[in-house]
Amino acid sequence: MSALEKQLIGRISKVGPISVADYMAECLLHPEHGYYATRDPFGKKGDFTTAPEISQMFGEMLGLALAQAWLDQGAPSPFTLAELGPGRGTLMADILRATKGVPGFHAAAQVHLVEASPVLRAHQVKRLSPTQVTHHDSIGSLPDAPLFLVTNEFFDALPIRQYQRDGDGWREVQVGLEGDNLALGLTAPLPVPALDHRLEDTKDGDVVEICTPAQGVMSKLAHFIDTQGGAAFIIDYGDWRSLGDTFQALKNHTPVSVLDTPGEADLTAHVDFEALARAATPLTAHQMTPQGVFLERLGITARAQALAGQLSDDALDSHIAAHRRLTHPDEMGTLFKVLGLTRADAPDLPGLDRN
Repeated sequence: MSALEKQLIGRISKVGPISVADYMAECLLHPEHGYYATRDPFGKKGDFTTAPEISQMFGEMLGLALAQAWLDQGAPSPFTLAELGPGRGTLMADILRATKGVPGFHAAAQVHLVEASPVLRAHQVKRLSPTQVTHHDSIGSLPDAPLFLVTNEFFDALPIRQYQRDGDGWREVQVGLEGDNLALGLTAPLPVPALDHRLEDTKDGDVVEICTPAQGVMSKLAHFIDTQGGAAFIIDYGDWRSLGDTFQALKNHTPVSVLDTPGEADLTAHVDFEALARAATPLTAHQMTPQGVFLERLGITARAQALAGQLSDDALDSHIAAHRRLTHPDEMGTLFKVLGLTRADAPDLPGLDRN
């Protein structure tokens, strides 16, 4: 039994069941025992591998897309180049390397990273040196300036609440106790005004997830871009509208129960892109696009072929496998989606169609 599990059992025994959101927040962000507070979760020695860790091409494509969006909006200077949840700093490092040749881009860019983990902040500073970076605990403290932002696998880790439909109401999924062990259960039926519109497309027993923190982040992001200009590329796994239980845990690259060893496994849920777009009003949401289609439109295959010419043997095989993993429908190409956001009067974003 993990140290955090003991604390959670003690808390629940005193105050009763807690929401899935409270459970996720404790497991991921507890200052002493939380998953992100205590470890580097990325790569072979961690619990999962993200697209930037698979190949430099992912960050290169995104960097050039951001630079083109910046140029299309008149190359404002200075501007905020930001990433939410930047991991080890790999994506931002690739973005900066790919945009070195864009006239004026680096001179105007001020790099800001929204990161809660002290372990990962240290990785980011080291990886991005000598570039000066400013860290933030939340998006709300970013400076007032045109904002060109990217985020990859950030929203999937924000705490969700789960509701199961029951007639014309909902029962909330909670984490309680069964004997001396953590267990999932349901509340009595209750009204959930935020889900009134989902009564039209759900049936009894269906599960819908709400991520309130994501809506808050999107509202702040929308304020910056609406008042200052800029653009956002949001990449994550999920779909246009939440439906079904997607709450999941990963440990040592293997799925485990969400209640196993709290604080020692990564907890995530699929992203509801429709909810993100709604929360970003009055920005214009470009059409949600599969990651593979997006990267192909940006020219990843041509880049892959150019890099392949410098490789051989195992290195070439790994490179080909990385390209497939990022783009193929059976790999990350369809599961992951891209949502672009700009002001209504801004030019279209590279790789994305306007709704």
